[in-house]
Amino acid sequence: MRDLCTFCTISLDQEEVFRTKMSEKSPSPFYGEDFYFEIPRPFQYLSFYVYAKSVFQRDLPVGKVAIRKEELCKFSGKEHWFCLQPVDPNSEVQGKVHLEMRLNELITENGSVCQQLVVRIIECQGLPLINGQSCDPYATVSLVGPARSDQKKTKVKKKTSDPQFEETFYFEVTRSSSYTKKSHFQVEEEDIEKLEIKVDLWNNGNLAQDVFLGETRVSVKILRNDSIHRAWYLLQPKGNGNKTSKPDDLGSLRLNVTYTEDNVLPSVCYNSLRTLLLKSPEVKPISASAAHILGDICRERYEAVLPVVRLLLHHNRLVPFVSAIAELELEQTQEANTIFRGNSLATRCIDDMMKIVGRGYLTVTLKSVLDEICESNKTCEIDPIKLKEGDNVEVNKENLQQYVQKVFSSITQSSASCPPVMCDVFRSLRQMASKRFPNDPHVQYSAVSSFVFLRFFAVAVLSPHTFQLRPHHPDPEVSRTLTLISKTIQTLGSWGSLSKNKLSSFKESYMYDFFKSFQEEKCIQEVKKFLDEISSNVSKESIGVEDSVVLKEGEVHKRAQGRKRIIGKKNFKKRWLRVTNRELSYHKHRGKEALCIIPVKNILGVEKLEENAFNRKNMFQVIHGEKPLYIQASNCVEASEWIEVLSQVSRCNPGRLSAFHPSAYLSGSWLCCKATSESQPGCKPCTTTMPVNIQLDIDCDRETERIFSLFSSNCSKLQKMEDACASIAVYQGPQKEQEDYSLFTIQDPKETFHTIQQIRQLLEQLKNDHAAIRSAVTATYGSQENPIVGKTS
Repeated sequence: MRDLCTFCTISLDQEEVFRTKMSEKSPSPFYGEDFYFEIPRPFQYLSFYVYAKSVFQRDLPVGKVAIRKEELCKFSGKEHWFCLQPVDPNSEVQGKVHLEMRLNELITENGSVCQQLVVRIIECQGLPLINGQSCDPYATVSLVGPARSDQKKTKVKKKTSDPQFEETFYFEVTRSSSYTKKSHFQVEEEDIEKLEIKVDLWNNGNLAQDVFLGETRVSVKILRNDSIHRAWYLLQPKGNGNKTSKPDDLGSLRLNVTYTEDNVLPSVCYNSLRTLLLKSPEVKPISASAAHILGDICRERYEAVLPVVRLLLHHNRLVPFVSAIAELELEQTQEANTIFRGNSLATRCIDDMMKIVGRGYLTVTLKSVLDEICESNKTCEIDPIKLKEGDNVEVNKENLQQYVQKVFSSITQSSASCPPVMCDVFRSLRQMASKRFPNDPHVQYSAVSSFVFLRFFAVAVLSPHTFQLRPHHPDPEVSRTLTLISKTIQTLGSWGSLSKNKLSSFKESYMYDFFKSFQEEKCIQEVKKFLDEISSNVSKESIGVEDSVVLKEGEVHKRAQGRKRIIGKKNFKKRWLRVTNRELSYHKHRGKEALCIIPVKNILGVEKLEENAFNRKNMFQVIHGEKPLYIQASNCVEASEWIEVLSQVSRCNPGRLSAFHPSAYLSGSWLCCKATSESQPGCKPCTTTMPVNIQLDIDCDRETERIFSLFSSNCSKLQKMEDACASIAVYQGPQKEQEDYSLFTIQDPKETFHTIQQIRQLLEQLKNDHAAIRSAVTATYGSQENPIVGKTS
């Protein structure tokens, strides 16, 4: 292993959705990559595979970690070492099967009665892709017992992960001599405990070997209580994964998984809590508002602020709330040079706001220059201690200076692309800072630069992969270059550093020497002009009016345009798909000339495509003219991201469709509605997208449910805050210095107490709503929503 490079993949069941970069040759590689994604479909396991790249460039599986969906919460938010398990083809299973079993009584030719077991295999769902394509599944159904093993086989279903078998098989389970009228169940007693139906799913390999897809076993004695048994079963590994021998020590993988799952109720259930939260900006003092109270009791949980920010953004209430909490923080700030430097509720809200609404802004401003830096890979080390043999520090310094100048210019010339809501917040901060420190002429600029440079652009330069500006964590040398650029950008953009002695900004003398190469007065003027533009009273136009910017690109399979019938694999070609804020194009290979260009303004809809259209998973369609463009993404997460990006960029287009066909027009009719006219209007409503700015496209019910969960999990702190309010309100003297008081911001104990009472009442109501919904919709064990796990008897 020490002579091989390795990489990791992340899979939902067996569908790979991400992979890391290749590591260096080491038996203890460090990957250090973060992946964030919405899970777009049901799954059983979140799996992590470690592969080694052999001398023949084949990917050799080293081992895996598979975490059941039900166990993800147990590991969520904590770092764990997991032992790698062997990658055994017979254990790589996913999907479920729908079975029906019953007993029939038959009268034989001589007039005696015997029993017959009838097994109907109805359908399967969620079988894996084989080599990136839907499989060709078939099933074997066996009656297994001490002295019998009768096996029957279904027909092969072509190119589908959800085969409809609807085949029935008959097995004789008793002899006529065993029949007695007294017994309801006619199988001989010694067989009852041992007879079972075994269903195996296979992929038909044609000329290659058939691939095992999973099995399930059902004991025949289950029919003792029911004359008919019908249920869904999760497919299991061969032999149910039982290992008799101890596996080899394959090493361990260190993971930090954060998994969040919310059960969202009907929208009407959240009306009261949502209304209380949306009133927060108007509450006086702001510390008595529901949103501020949540931030107070979840102070150590950084993610707690995010759902509040999203909810307020959606309803256009974030700017007044942020202004109110920023004003509260400014009242407690004694010196202008420490303004907005801490990790307060105000700074956390603004950070999250910038991450939500500023993603496109970062892409417009930084992506092209960061791509150049990461791909050209010029050496930029200027620390004398870290220089390698043969390095020329002057050449390195020149490389670094060119990069810093490009990044700095991109930022200071980007004011026209700054999202309006960011400008509104910056304008409010600037005015409040000037009012709080009227004698400091620089504070109006430092209040804004402390966010837009230090907390936004510098962080994005340092970690471009976390802002989706790059697909992977950069390698160590590029990462060092980005660190040096980020440190310089922070200082160039920090008004306090520019207006004072710069030497105090750097601990390292080599950074100070490097910084002297920039023209101080020119930089000050450029930063001042930029800050004026993004915090002025001039309203900004929506993003997308500047240069063409790549929003997403990658390899897909595209169906040939104009084909009338399915011809097989030749109908689909690998293409490089590219989306900018102006056009969608596809190319034969990356960097090649476009084969087709579709202006974004011509896109009328972007929707998922049913698997039965072409017997392929993860397909979507771009409706733009006479014929839709049919595209297959590499996995379910990629498909979801393509649809999101294309929907966002085309959301304001005039003439967007209200209905679409979820399947294809083949052989003279639409597969979905059977209409024979190709111009027939769609048969299914389009996915709704609001024609507004990106920051407002938020699922408010989901965010309110998250807030409910946060309040519920912090009930003890809410109680402490309520007790502190009661104590302060009753005690009329100076506030006591008690530990419970210092944990919270309580300016008006009576108003805060009143809000907490409202919160508690609404939490109780929502808990009751959850309980009522659960009792009403709890899926029966064995249903499609709650399939049986393992062997049933």
